[in-house]
Amino acid sequence: MAKRFLLISGLYGLLFLPYLFWPEYGNSPVAWLALLPMLSIYIFHRFGIPGLLEHNGLCGWGWCSPTLAGWILAVVFTLLVFWLLAWLMTKGSKH
Repeated sequence: MAKRFLLISGLYGLLFLPYLFWPEYGNSPVAWLALLPMLSIYIFHRFGIPGLLEHNGLCGWGWCSPTLAGWILAVVFTLLVFWLLAWLMTKGSKH
């Protein structure tokens, strides 16, 4: 299961590799798909978890930046989802 977790994490990391050489990649649909786990910060804030966004989410017309707690929650949530996917893949295989 750990190998599958590392594979999923590595493939996710590869989605960001083109951005190093092609900055316009950030506007592509694939890059937006890669950023979906980071949007979990805003979803959790909407559910009422305080302290995830700067200024408590009140930044006028723009999106507030995540706080340190927001970044930690996003990383932990993303890794948890990857671990769950690896577990489901392992459970589905006949080894």
